[in-house]
Amino acid sequence: MPDHVIGIDLGGTKIRAGIATLFGELLAEKRTDTSNDGSDVIEQIRSLALDLCDTIGIPLDRVVATAVGGAGVPDKTGTTFDLAPNLSALGDIPFTEQLSAVLGHLVVIENDVNVSAVGELVAGLGRGHSDFVFISVGTGIGMGIVANGSLLRGAKGAAGEIGFLPFGGDPLDPANHVRGPLEEVTAGDAVSGRFLSSSGSALSPEEIFALAASGDQQAVKAVDEEARWLAAGIVAVNAVLAPEFVVLGGGIGTRADLLPRITSWLNYLGQPDLTIRVSELGHLAPVIGALTIAIEAAAAAQKGISR
Repeated sequence: MPDHVIGIDLGGTKIRAGIATLFGELLAEKRTDTSNDGSDVIEQIRSLALDLCDTIGIPLDRVVATAVGGAGVPDKTGTTFDLAPNLSALGDIPFTEQLSAVLGHLVVIENDVNVSAVGELVAGLGRGHSDFVFISVGTGIGMGIVANGSLLRGAKGAAGEIGFLPFGGDPLDPANHVRGPLEEVTAGDAVSGRFLSSSGSALSPEEIFALAASGDQQAVKAVDEEARWLAAGIVAVNAVLAPEFVVLGGGIGTRADLLPRITSWLNYLGQPDLTIRVSELGHLAPVIGALTIAIEAAAAAQKGISR
């Protein structure tokens, strides 16, 4: 009898996966790098699913549902992702249908940052709280909103796409309409781009943060500019949603050395009392959230069958 679920965090550079019981007990997790062009992502997920099942000693047909959190917005049919510049290789393929066909069970999709917000709600800093936002900063930027204890998706499922806030980059420049003006200045490549412009050296965000910690002034400026625009985005979010607190996640958002700089800019912006926390779940937040959504989807499907 199918009694397990799989949760997938599908990113532009990596894919993480976990398998759990229907009670939410995480049994194993795996990760792999997303292929260069992303064209074989379905086969990569299938391989991860088989590897997870092999790790805990069950066949794939013991899995009842898989949920995939991706860097985009599920379209109105729930079959693929819209607004997904980092998953462009998926194109317009019926993603859930094709993945379901190779896995042999139900597949559902959700925005990756929404999935992370659910992970925080059930197992992280959001436990016991009903109103907070999760802002992920890494390859891109996005936000998951928990209001009154539930995920807030908006009328078209795109609530929280704060990369499109009209500041940071020029909001009137069509070049900034693909990822959004705020994402253009806060994504990881923006940190690298700022440092390259000032120093002439092409480094990764991780290398730039390390240089900033050692006192390199060009790196400090690049990191501080990142904090400035993140603080501006948080102030805008607070004006609209007034959450109890903000949880930061993602490869850049979880850097402890970034938080004091964000706090400093919040002071300059006249918002010193906003509560900002760094996720303690790290990369597990989207995996746990996806597993939770898979469990909910399995339960809903079972109710439909029983009727």
